[in-house]
Amino acid sequence: MQPGKLAPELLNRLVFPYLGAKRQDVLVRPGIGQDCSVVDLGSELAVLSSDPITASGHHLGYLAVHVAANDLAAIGAEPVGLLLTLLLPPGTFQDKIEAIMQEIHAAAGSLNMAVLGGHTEFTNAVCQPLAAVTALGRAPRGRYITAAGGRPGDTLLLTKTAGCEGTAILASDLADKLEAALGADLVRRAQEFIKRISVVPEGRIAATHGASAMHDVTEGGVLGAVAELATASSCGAELWAEKVPLAPETAAICEVLGLNPLGLIGSGSLLIASSAPEAVAAALSAHGIPVAPIGRLLAPEDGLWLIARGKRQPLMVPPRDELYRAFTGA
Repeated sequence: MQPGKLAPELLNRLVFPYLGAKRQDVLVRPGIGQDCSVVDLGSELAVLSSDPITASGHHLGYLAVHVAANDLAAIGAEPVGLLLTLLLPPGTFQDKIEAIMQEIHAAAGSLNMAVLGGHTEFTNAVCQPLAAVTALGRAPRGRYITAAGGRPGDTLLLTKTAGCEGTAILASDLADKLEAALGADLVRRAQEFIKRISVVPEGRIAATHGASAMHDVTEGGVLGAVAELATASSCGAELWAEKVPLAPETAAICEVLGLNPLGLIGSGSLLIASSAPEAVAAALSAHGIPVAPIGRLLAPEDGLWLIARGKRQPLMVPPRDELYRAFTGA
């Protein structure tokens, strides 16, 4: 097996058949594009999601909190707290641990989330610090939105710009190389994209203004997110490549490194399907959140398509995120 997310066909064959008991109080179970589970607790619903941060050498704590909270936001849930597993290679200095925890404290506090517990360990199983967060949220009964709610004809909207997270990681971890090619000012601006990572605000707004399905953009970028939302919704889809908003800093960094920005890890963007895209866009714009239509859902038999430079071609999700290629060349 190669590094990266397990492919959908392998998830369906090796993982999803083995999910323990089927309980009536588990309302949403794991599936392609379904990043959260939903558990019926009576008067309210518990929403849970888990994510590791494995690809960044900077802002580990900050990313760990926001990436997990974004999954909750994409289902319309209010973030409540998190459990943290922190695995560190032997020899890690104490100030590194404290710096990670300070980032976690600040990020969780900004979202009004509590750190509920977890585990911290030094182990030879990792060569760099690894953080995995399980996030807990709450939602009223009947008031959650999954990636499975899209219908043929729904417009696909994307908030902010593609590749926010990948842009920040590359600008931080490859700063010397990128500064030599693009200049220090551009790289510094790109590093600031880390502040765009949260989609909690847009998740709350879209959930109450006409979203039928939502999915946060993570590994696999916009390409992966569109494919996963369409699969979860049992739909086909077409993605309009030229309509995907792309920041100049992201475009420049991807050009230097030979990367496809549509396949770059993209926490900070929320993919929204809606039959009322104007209402969703107006609500987001009223709160200062940029949003653009980038495609539409199709009937399932129509398949997945990418429209680029006037040509219609199958939408292919690369087996590994472009961020991995940037660091390995593979």
